[in-house]
Amino acid sequence: MSFSVRLATKEDMSQVWNLIHELAVYEKEPDAVEVTIEDLQTDGFGEQPAFTCFVAEENQKILGIALFYNRYSTWKGKTIHLEDLIVTESARGRGIGKALLTKVIEFGHEQKLKRIEWAVLDWNEPAIKFYENNGAAVLRDWDVVQLDEQGIQNYINKL
Repeated sequence: MSFSVRLATKEDMSQVWNLIHELAVYEKEPDAVEVTIEDLQTDGFGEQPAFTCFVAEENQKILGIALFYNRYSTWKGKTIHLEDLIVTESARGRGIGKALLTKVIEFGHEQKLKRIEWAVLDWNEPAIKFYENNGAAVLRDWDVVQLDEQGIQNYINKL
């Protein structure tokens, strides 16, 4: 293994953003990324960081990320949500995704978390198989519910 996994720094956020954009292209949503490098720097490295990020790096090039944040389950207690596990396409198959997932799970274990959760697109079979092969349960009876920025504004306007 010639790559290493470490905690991300503020200076890594431009490369992290590039991987986020690469994922958006893969998921057929290339114009959906609204977050900026500056947002990532401010939100992840301010007084109250909104997320934690591990990066897989080789020769100062970030090949993958695992970005997650704290949640709380009324049934279980402290949990985290893995927002994205991304490995650049050219580096897949080298164990980078497994190393990043392991780092997140070790973090969760050290923090005595009750659950680590994330979402995966139902058509992303390689990711589903990867997660299932690593012991994760893919809950197909749950639907994701969201209000986007416009939905939030529409709701507020109706009050």
